[in-house]
Amino acid sequence: MKNTEAILVTPGTMRIQDAPVPVPKEDEVLVRVEYVGICGSDIHGFEKGPFIPSGNPGQKIGLGHECAGTVVDVGSKVKKLKAGDRVNIEPGVPCGKCRFCLTGRYNLCPEVDFLATWPNYRGALTNYMTHPEALTYKLPDNMNTMEGALVEPAAVGMHAAMEADVKPGKKIVILGAGCIGLMTLQACRVMGAAEIVVSDVIDKRLNMAKRLGAMEVIDGRKEDTVARAGEILGGLGADIVFETAGSPVTAGQTTNLVMRGGRIMIVGTVPGDTPINFLSINREVKIQTVFRYANNYPMTMEAISSGRFDVKSMVTDIYNYREVQRAFEESLSRKADIIKGVIKMEDL
Repeated sequence: MKNTEAILVTPGTMRIQDAPVPVPKEDEVLVRVEYVGICGSDIHGFEKGPFIPSGNPGQKIGLGHECAGTVVDVGSKVKKLKAGDRVNIEPGVPCGKCRFCLTGRYNLCPEVDFLATWPNYRGALTNYMTHPEALTYKLPDNMNTMEGALVEPAAVGMHAAMEADVKPGKKIVILGAGCIGLMTLQACRVMGAAEIVVSDVIDKRLNMAKRLGAMEVIDGRKEDTVARAGEILGGLGADIVFETAGSPVTAGQTTNLVMRGGRIMIVGTVPGDTPINFLSINREVKIQTVFRYANNYPMTMEAISSGRFDVKSMVTDIYNYREVQRAFEESLSRKADIIKGVIKMEDL
């Protein structure tokens, strides 16, 4: 077996180079990676470098954390998986000892080793990688590895919807119809919500939102999002407002969209400061943030395999591994066209 890895040489430049084939530890599996999704955090890293810069000038910076493939070897204590199993991975490896891990909120572990980020910056854009069996999941027979790679962003949407307590009868507004906004839309649908309004400024995203089950969509370039959402949902507003665009503009709109006693869920990574008029939401409105996901990979996979959650239709662009530089360049230059890009891995 020959292994390679795609490394961020400098912001804006990727290079594929030879790498040793990793050896699985006793509780790990060795996976031949087949698909890697391109996440917004990967695009940010490609353009500007990691969110948390490495303190080591010689540190290799890998990108990619949404991945799936086939097991080719297992450690001596691996019990549930075997060579030939098609799997995906949950990319964050928590410490398992802190108060957050011990209470089941391991996504908040301050020592989590998450792919393509601090502290090891080990990316999934590689032919072979090792991962703990406990965080590696066998795919259902009717799911392919491209769908398996997209369980990760789908799990983000599921976690947000679960934390927001989405139920049948809830009125929902989702600000932003990028990948995570569309995953959140589908998660809300899986949990029984039907009155869902989605706002964005890109036609292709709005069309996809409608296709994936939005009751109505709002083009923020042409309409006043707050006024139009009020017309659609009624004067009381939305039970739940999800901000998934990661914009101070949409974050600022949330307080004018939520009803009394409702909830604002900040899913996107919103930079800088967002002024909040607390007087406008002083009728027991909850403001909450979410971070990644915890304990929901199996249910997310079940939703996809059952056909209730469609990740395949969101893939608009597939690149070969050797095109990794172009994949990231186009992820920046063609944002209005690409809803979800994935990289198909191959031996070089």
